Amino acid sequence: MAASEKVRAKAEQVVGKAAQAAGRATGNQTLIAKGHAAEAAGNAREAKESLKDTGRP
Repeated sequence: MAASEKVRAKAEQVVGKAAQAAGRATGNQTLIAKGHAAEAAGNAREAKESLKDTGRP
C-alpha cells in the first residue's frame, strides 16, 4: 500500500468516527450519516490498496 494512500484512508476513517461521535453528542442525524459515509470511504480505500498490494510480487 502506498504510504500516502494508507494515511489518507486512515484519515478518512478517523474523520468519519469523529463526525459520528459529534453527531451523536448533538443529536444531529445528518452528521452521523456523513460520518458513516466518510468512514466507509476510508474502509473502501484501505481495502482497495490492500488488494493492490496482494497482487504485487
